[in-house]
Amino acid sequence: MSNTKYVFVTGGVSSSLGKGIVAASLAKLLQAQNLSVTIQKFDPYLNVDPGTLNPYEHGECYVTDDGAETDLDLGHYERFLNVPTSQANNVTTGRVYQSVIEKERRGAFLGKTVQVIPHITNEIKERMQVLGNTGDYDIVITEIGGTVGDIESLPYIETVRQLINELGDENCVVIHLTLIPYLAAAKELKTKPTQHSVKTLMESGIKADVLVCRTEYELTDDLKRKLALFCNVKQEAVIQSIDVDTIYEVPLKMLEEGLDSVVLKKLQLTAKQSHNLKDWKEFIDKLNYPLNEVKIGLVGKYVELQDSYKSILEALIHAGTRHQTKVDVVSIHSESLEEDNSQEILEGLNGVIVAPGFGSRGIEGKISAIQYVREQNIPFLGICLGMQMAVIEYARNVKGMSKANSTEMDPECKVAIIDLMESQKNITDKGGTMRLGAWDCVLASDSMLNQVYSTQEISERHRHRYEFNDSYREQLFDNDFKIAGWNPETKLVEIIENKNHAWFVGVQFHPEYKSTVSNPHPLFAAFVGAALKHSRT
Repeated sequence: MSNTKYVFVTGGVSSSLGKGIVAASLAKLLQAQNLSVTIQKFDPYLNVDPGTLNPYEHGECYVTDDGAETDLDLGHYERFLNVPTSQANNVTTGRVYQSVIEKERRGAFLGKTVQVIPHITNEIKERMQVLGNTGDYDIVITEIGGTVGDIESLPYIETVRQLINELGDENCVVIHLTLIPYLAAAKELKTKPTQHSVKTLMESGIKADVLVCRTEYELTDDLKRKLALFCNVKQEAVIQSIDVDTIYEVPLKMLEEGLDSVVLKKLQLTAKQSHNLKDWKEFIDKLNYPLNEVKIGLVGKYVELQDSYKSILEALIHAGTRHQTKVDVVSIHSESLEEDNSQEILEGLNGVIVAPGFGSRGIEGKISAIQYVREQNIPFLGICLGMQMAVIEYARNVKGMSKANSTEMDPECKVAIIDLMESQKNITDKGGTMRLGAWDCVLASDSMLNQVYSTQEISERHRHRYEFNDSYREQLFDNDFKIAGWNPETKLVEIIENKNHAWFVGVQFHPEYKSTVSNPHPLFAAFVGAALKHSRT
């Protein structure tokens, strides 16, 4: 029997209040007290995973070492805790129903009528306890996606109710995150939406133990007393979550409010007087008081939605603190660069990242951006599709291969520098079929990245279908434009470098997925360092 305790984080009033950040912040505070903690996310949509979702729909798709395509909140979990997540940390309704239906087809339910209760809720219950049953964690935090009252969320809320009854009240805590809106006309904060949200939760059979209240203004003691009275919680369990400049300040704000102490008291665990947050506070100081500033252009197809490139933006923040440098990111839509105006848009930048993506829209703009930074000696980092476009740009503009392209953009192209991976050619399903997860890479001993990583063998996470077409290796690469890294098994080109340039790197993998507060990714740190050097020239 596991001794693991469970914390459930639900949301009310509005979506996008930051349940993931609150969950990660609480986990950080518990981790700082030497408790072993993990976080899992249960999403109520019917997709099996976010892999087939457009970034405009759901932000970026985060990828774990074991190849799971997951919700972007798992990125927050890893960045805060510096602990890898896995497939078990993210479950969707689609995956739950798929599993139950497969069991029914196999006759696993012995002819019973398959229903939401108990069959779906039992499936959810099992998955909610998978990590806890390993015995590796003192506390498992479970974030329930959506808001209380949503039809899609009802099976999850019901499962939480059942689990609390089975595990015992002393082994479970329910945190309810709500919004306290400010009405400018009345010049006051209003508690009624929170009251209604808590009431809806109680109608489902669950009592909120802790209220975390998102607010633009300080909550007075009178307002906290009112919330405690009407929502049936103790006043110490009404936690203010005021807007802050950066998500990395939230754990310190939650510490001030005593969130972890309230949770540990409810779980009948002893809270320590001191927290090991020295490194975290140093990170915040460097973030808030930079000594330098650089301007980085982020060229992508989905720049209208910041969450589309969430991990890249956070990796730049981590790398910036390593150099005590503020990274000012300029979002540039790749389609805006397709009118021979790269100089006008990119001039004045200290570095350019060409972001990952799929499909032909905006591709020529990405190639135009790469040509400009190559010719102007501006530090460049191409990630996944960005690396592929760097190869095509060099083929076209340096090697005279004017027809060079990717079969992703032009299936009939005559010079397919980038082509569908051999392992992908007979695959028809889109979901979960790409080259995913952690793969090894060997670095060339004379490469710049060999020094950046301080090792010759690395492992990085991938998410792609297309690769460099090896039949063009001899024709394309030369003494300046070189292969700097490759997969030891498949010989897949993983990294390219342009040695006739201040700093020019393209990688087939996604380094942004492995950057954390504690360990900024060395590739991003080196890139920001190169941009800082450029800013001083």
